[in-house]
Amino acid sequence: MNEIHPTAIVSDKAQLGQANRIGSYAVIEDGVLIGDNNDIASHVVLKKYTRLGNNNTLAEHVVLAGLPQDLGFKDKPTYVELGDGNTLREGVTINRATKDNGATRLGNNNYLMALVHVGHDCQFGNNIIIAPSSGIGGHVQIADKAFISGGVMVHQFVQIGCCAMIGGNTKITQDTLPYMMTDGVPATVHGLNLVGLKRAGFKLDTIKSLKEAYRLLFCTPLSLEEKLLQINAIENEHARALVNFIRVSKRGFHRDKQAG
Repeated sequence: MNEIHPTAIVSDKAQLGQANRIGSYAVIEDGVLIGDNNDIASHVVLKKYTRLGNNNTLAEHVVLAGLPQDLGFKDKPTYVELGDGNTLREGVTINRATKDNGATRLGNNNYLMALVHVGHDCQFGNNIIIAPSSGIGGHVQIADKAFISGGVMVHQFVQIGCCAMIGGNTKITQDTLPYMMTDGVPATVHGLNLVGLKRAGFKLDTIKSLKEAYRLLFCTPLSLEEKLLQINAIENEHARALVNFIRVSKRGFHRDKQAG
């Protein structure tokens, strides 16, 4: 039911579904759980505590569930969990979590390009794209349809909002607002992510509401609380989601390049 190259090392304590293809010199350790119809290329390493859903594509030299890069970590059962339909290109590494029975999680249909590193305890939504050579620190949360360009470095505990777009080689040290473009060192907001919003199917009236939310947030002399109250009064769920994102932010958020 599975195609396994004769040079691959697959533990008899791993659990495999059906119609998986496992390439030469791949290593699948004890306790790994794999669903159905996954493509696992040559030299992939799935370490113990990897949980893989269905229809994922893992290119050469992907390593999942390596020990967290945390000096205080004591080896314990923690996991890396992937949903369905994810693509991990060459050299992607994802570390497992640090807390007992915790997991570093990716949802569905995410695309991580070559040499992306995902640190321990990260939580990813769906349809996220991360370009080559980006590094995601521990405990980072990334919402659906975010786009992270190449060479981006994201500090631990940061939140990246829905449909956010981050420019290449940006240094992210605070939360990154949903629906907006953030770029530069230091990182600043450069307007709405209009291309991403249109690709995500946002209607014109929603984009108009988000433009008004942007104006209120960055182009008015009000206090932050007054701005949030006015944005929250806009009759649009995404404008209100922006308010909620800001209210729960613990690190603060990157600001507009002009507003500071």
